[in-house]
Amino acid sequence: QVQLVESGGGLVQSGGSLRLSCAASGRNFSTNNMAWFRQAPGKEREFVAFVSWNGGSTLYADSVKGRFTVSRDNAKSTVYLSMDSLKPEDTAVYYCAVDRRRPKAFGPYYGRSSTEFDLWGQGTQVAVSS
Repeated sequence: QVQLVESGGGLVQSGGSLRLSCAASGRNFSTNNMAWFRQAPGKEREFVAFVSWNGGSTLYADSVKGRFTVSRDNAKSTVYLSMDSLKPEDTAVYYCAVDRRRPKAFGPYYGRSSTEFDLWGQGTQVAVSS
């Protein structure tokens, strides 16, 4: 069964750090772009970060730029999201996702929309206390 499994969430104080992992099983996604999204209670799911299939290109939401870093290790079929200087407004369930339909896709407007990704993990909770 092909799936994505996130881990690494938890409760942290404001200003703290966490590193989320997203492990793929059942298939290697080394030629597929991946992204992180998050959803806070009562809010819509929003884009956080994107990493291209080879790690050569990354994108970030303005709200996390300079604090979060996305990376991937294709040999381990894992994508990471390192989060520093966490704020209470970062509290959300974090999801990783993969675009299986368009290997190695690229474009000036690509990578930020949830509709571009067709396989999602179950999510991991991040809570930041003030």
